[in-house]
Amino acid sequence: MPVRNTATARQLRLGAELRKLREQAGVSSTEAGRLLGTSQAQISNIEASRVGVSGDRVRAMARNYDCTDAAFIEALAEMAGERKRGWWEEYRETLPTSLLDLAETEHHAAALRVAQVITVPGLLQTPEHARAIFREFVPPFMPHELEYRVSHRIKRQEVLFRDKHLPYTAIIHEAALRMQFGGPETAQAQLAHLLAMSERENITIAVIPFDGTSFPIAGHGVDYLYGPVAQLDSVQVDTAHGGEAIHTAARVERYRLALDRMEDVALPPEQSRDLIHRIAQAT
Repeated sequence: MPVRNTATARQLRLGAELRKLREQAGVSSTEAGRLLGTSQAQISNIEASRVGVSGDRVRAMARNYDCTDAAFIEALAEMAGERKRGWWEEYRETLPTSLLDLAETEHHAAALRVAQVITVPGLLQTPEHARAIFREFVPPFMPHELEYRVSHRIKRQEVLFRDKHLPYTAIIHEAALRMQFGGPETAQAQLAHLLAMSERENITIAVIPFDGTSFPIAGHGVDYLYGPVAQLDSVQVDTAHGGEAIHTAARVERYRLALDRMEDVALPPEQSRDLIHRIAQAT
């Protein structure tokens, strides 16, 4: 296969998982090439996502590495079989790669769970709310850059409206509900949108009230993206310098447990809707 100019997030993850399988089996890249009937260089290129690999070759590599987890192997083979790039590629020359990677991972996720303290989660924002948030970035975006950001964020929301409903849980602190990005009118519309979205069968909104107990990861937003199997779960953390993707099992597990804790201290969905409604009335 020809060498890629740019690998997507899924292609990079596939290469990393194949390398991990090989290393766990104690097989050198030279031996892996021999077992597959190819070269050490080709194995390195596959693992670095510089070239593609077929689903059948992924299955053969897994057998060579004594992997017997059928569900995991098929999930990897499905990743290898993807050839068509998604809508996010339209933004490759205009937005940071981390935003494209997030959109791609959301598109393929089996479920999503997010936590936000100061802002409403991106997949639940109105265009006006998103635009108001992006206006606060330092240094400020040029007008066309701001609109690219807004359109990309709103386009990401399509995952919540697919025929095959994607389970989505949003844990939101009360502080985010009381922030008036864009002024009272924009805030009112955003709260009304949250209430409407909370009625969808695939969406759960849980609010942590001000008078609730303490909780972890209060300083940044977290997106937990469930893969088709647990080994392919991933996390994206919002930081001051952009999004950070996390794939290592131990760190992903820590974030999963932290989100469990946050969800435990949040109000149940019905009480959360009541609180959103009260804040909307007072805004």
